[in-house]
Amino acid sequence: MDTLFTKIIKGEIPCYKVAENDRFFAFLDINQFAKGHTLVIPKQEGDYIFDLDEETYIAYLLYARNIAIAIEKAIPCKRIATAVIGLEVPHTHIHLVPIQTENDMNFGQNNKQESAEEMDRIASAIRKELSCD
Repeated sequence: MDTLFTKIIKGEIPCYKVAENDRFFAFLDINQFAKGHTLVIPKQEGDYIFDLDEETYIAYLLYARNIAIAIEKAIPCKRIATAVIGLEVPHTHIHLVPIQTENDMNFGQNNKQESAEEMDRIASAIRKELSCD
């Protein structure tokens, strides 16, 4: 059975796509901790990041790093925080969140619902930074 993220990859559920290659996919989290909060996922389903084979794991982290660098260029912030929790959707995913303080990475807070226009703008700004490299 496909996960929610697999359905997003297949285009069955809409998303605000940031980037994609043959192995990985990045899109904005619909519940933004901060503007630019992006999820990076492998296209191959798997529930736990440390179950990935070594080559995939390394490629995944490098892909996430490139997305994080683009977010940092597009969204004013002090850092890009990362988190791998993986309990909310049984599909490996890395949260990349632009932060000003550690409190910006609070999973218990009420996340922001941005307008569709703002989400499009954010995703476009990040994509633009990816194409500059």
